[in-house]
Amino acid sequence: MGKVSIGMLGWRFDEDDILDENGEFRPLEEMPKNDRERLIRLQSTLYNAPCNACWLIHGDANLEECNTARYVYGEPLSEVVLCEEHEPDFVYWFRRDGGGEYQGEEEFEDRFYEWFLEGGRAPEGYEGMEYVSTDPDDLPKPPKPDPDEYEELMDDDVSDRVGLTEEEIRDSGVDLGSEYPSK
Repeated sequence: MGKVSIGMLGWRFDEDDILDENGEFRPLEEMPKNDRERLIRLQSTLYNAPCNACWLIHGDANLEECNTARYVYGEPLSEVVLCEEHEPDFVYWFRRDGGGEYQGEEEFEDRFYEWFLEGGRAPEGYEGMEYVSTDPDDLPKPPKPDPDEYEELMDDDVSDRVGLTEEEIRDSGVDLGSEYPSK
């Protein structure tokens, strides 16, 4: 078996680690910890969430202006979710403008936000990642996580994770005090 995306492009899973011999999802407890955490984040918080870059532009007051995220990068609880329009900006930041140095680091998400808020963008025509054309939704439903057991992965208040200074937040015009719908 190979690698597979689930629901969003970016995070890839080894099929053998998450699917059984019948192509059904393994119980969460049988999956490697990192895969389990990513699946829970995807299912409970990230899938159909607003694009982080759009959110930085439009803020809470205009959340309906945000595109739905289709890509996810980073690690659980420090991930960046992006729409097709802003995915090349992220890829540029990561590959060409210092973002790669934060790979696997807790401040990964924060550093992208800061770069983007300071006007960081990919040059015109810069391409994002190239993915094999498959349907990441074309898989069975993942197992439902126990909210009590995985609360820290399922409860998502981005304002608790952003890590920008009060001045940077105030200058950005983004209201981080609102709750976001998870779906």
